[in-house]
Amino acid sequence: MITFFGNPRVRLFAGAVLISFSPVFVKLVSVSPTTSGFYRVFLGGIALASFLLLTGRKLSFTKRAWTALIISAVFFALDLWFWHRSIIYVGPGLATLLANFQVFIMIAAGVLLLGQRPTVRQLVAIPLAMIGLAMIIGLDWQSLQQDYQVGVIFGLLTAVCYAGYMLTMRQVRTDSRYAVPSREVAVMSLIAAAMLGMAAIAEGESLSIPTVNDAIWLACYGLLAHGVGLMLIASSLAKVTTTEVGLALLLQPTLSFAWDIIFFGRALTAVEAVGAAIALMAIFLGSRQSSQ
Repeated sequence: MITFFGNPRVRLFAGAVLISFSPVFVKLVSVSPTTSGFYRVFLGGIALASFLLLTGRKLSFTKRAWTALIISAVFFALDLWFWHRSIIYVGPGLATLLANFQVFIMIAAGVLLLGQRPTVRQLVAIPLAMIGLAMIIGLDWQSLQQDYQVGVIFGLLTAVCYAGYMLTMRQVRTDSRYAVPSREVAVMSLIAAAMLGMAAIAEGESLSIPTVNDAIWLACYGLLAHGVGLMLIASSLAKVTTTEVGLALLLQPTLSFAWDIIFFGRALTAVEAVGAAIALMAIFLGSRQSSQ
């Protein structure tokens, strides 16, 4: 087993598979979307903090890094707040696909903030993504139910927030001497948990877990998807190719769509299936910025 997970490619794709179950856990629990978000980062953060204690890693961040960490936690908390509601309104598959449109937000941020030039593949990917999305949700926006419209909007806002999280986390990691961001993700998770906990209370929601089944699903969400899944991916990134990273990025929304169909009986027309395939290909092309 140790040899098996010693392979960075195995860790990369195993992490992507674990994270693909995240929207399934959100859909299965009976707690509010904000409460499930709280338990994801709280339980995952506790697990990662325990790892830090066992390995003796110190939280020696600069003042600038602490500021970026807090900002990244704000983005991640908002990411979960929007995404969990999108999952409820449009389903795990589409919500996760929309969240992965962060690729295109990152392209825009690279152009506007970092002075980067988009590649030909990225320029092709953007209209492809729009075509795919239009095929999935339909061209007549006004004909969609209000909850579905809100779910689509929240899914796109998730993408914006996740891109913000990645950009600020990149700033945190600038001077780090560790290859795996376990310290950064642990601290970010616990800060985000505090924010989501306060948000749940402000919304009048309880942080209590009503059933044993809810406790099991939330534990799987926080420990497996957030804790183990993120660390498996993070520990492999420096040792795999950008193509493999792009494929892993593609695997998560693909599997989330599959779980939506298998576990929740999502109906998928031929046009929607083609649209999803086009959008997924666009995400893959958009993620290939460093492979030219």
